[in-house]
Amino acid sequence: MADPMKMQVVKMLAERGVSLEEISKLALQLQAPYNSRLTMEDCLASVERVLEKREILYPVLTGLVLDQLAEEGSLPEPLLSLIRSDEGLYGVDELLGLGITNIYGSVGLTSFGYLDKMKNGILGQMNLLQQNGGRVTTFLDDIVAALAAAASARLAHQGKVKKEQAI
Repeated sequence: MADPMKMQVVKMLAERGVSLEEISKLALQLQAPYNSRLTMEDCLASVERVLEKREILYPVLTGLVLDQLAEEGSLPEPLLSLIRSDEGLYGVDELLGLGITNIYGSVGLTSFGYLDKMKNGILGQMNLLQQNGGRVTTFLDDIVAALAAAASARLAHQGKVKKEQAI
């Protein structure tokens, strides 16, 4: 039986315009230079596995709800303005992302930083939505980057183990 919390998080991501496939594309971009045999299916399976951990589901759920509440205007000031404007010095959104990726070590942390800076794929689209006043994606973009980085790091660790076993 599927985990109800995981199902809820996946549903909430979809409601915010993010599919697991989009997250998997980012993971593939991160790992493809290091593994020529890697497929989208591998990356999607890794994203699915990452989303099986409670210590990942909880911060994802928290960030998604904070974005939603900010979009509705349901947070107190000054927090509402900080989240709505994605204030650069706020940093709690990045801390949440770092907490997610930290589970998979330094590979996850550096990959998260790269995605957060480069804004590849759907991450760039989310930033444009927020900048144009369409949606609040302050936490969402960091959540997506963190999930992709975690899935990528998970794949990197698996590849290292396979190489070591082959020796």
